[in-house]
Parts: sequence; C-alpha cells; structure tokens
Amino acid sequence: MPEPKIPGPDHPITVTATPKRMQVRYGDHVIADSAMALTLQESTYPAVIYFPREDVSMEFFSRTEKTTHCPYKGDANYYTILMDGRFADNAVWTYEHPYPAMESIQDRLAFYPNQVEIYEVGDADDAAAVKEAVLHTDDGAGSSQKEPWAPTVGEPG
Repeated sequence: MPEPKIPGPDHPITVTATPKRMQVRYGDHVIADSAMALTLQESTYPAVIYFPREDVSMEFFSRTEKTTHCPYKGDANYYTILMDGRFADNAVWTYEHPYPAMESIQDRLAFYPNQVEIYEVGDADDAAAVKEAVLHTDDGAGSSQKEPWAPTVGEPG
C-alpha cells in the first residue's frame, strides 16, 4: 500500500457531524436514513456525506470489482444499486480500511449525487454523539484530538 499523505494546510480535510438528519433516495425509495451522518470536506472539493452502514438498505447493493485510491483516505470499494429493474453502476463507495487520519469514515457509505438524491429531512437526533466520536479519531496530524476511549474488551488470552 502506498505511503499515506497527511491532510494539512496545503490539502485540508475535515470530518464533522452533520447537524441534519439525512436521507438518500433512489427512484421512489429511501435507501438511507440517518441522524448520525458525517460530512467530509476535502480541500476545495464538494462536501461528501458519509452514512453509517446500519442506516443504509444494503439489500439493494451489489459489490463491484471497482476500486480507487486516494492518497489521503486509502482504497475505496464500490457498490452498484439494483432496484425496480434499474441500476446505478458504482454509485456508492466506502473506505473499509482507510488511513488512520480518516478512521472516522471507516465502513461508512457515500453516494454520487448525480446517481441518487441526497437531502436533509430535519435536525439530527444526536449530533453531539457523532461529534464526540469524531473527536476521538485522528486529527490528520498523527495524534488524536482527544484521549482514546478505554477498550471494551480485555487483552487476548
């Protein structure tokens, strides 16, 4: 795997709690609905909303062979949406093993806005909890913004 680039002043990347409840619609169906979405703003690119996998209807997705590499985030995998006899090829991507600086988007899903409709539906129920999770991840400089949470399991035996 190539050496990761670290976000910084020349290429800033921020991940923040999305203050609104967000949905994704494909055709006539809501395929994602979350009050725990994250917004990733990378340099001058348009912001991207990342949805927790558990808030997405994965039964309509088919994993594809496509992968891409971002020097800041790592390797992305893709899904095609299959629904009602229609498909949106490689419309969804995920970083299952992102670089440490982008750990907060691990296993979350993002959607191409030209393939689906992404919109706000009200205030997020628990934006503070999402913010707290983001603050416990790497800030891009190789150190956490806050002390890591205590492990939830003991040492392996």
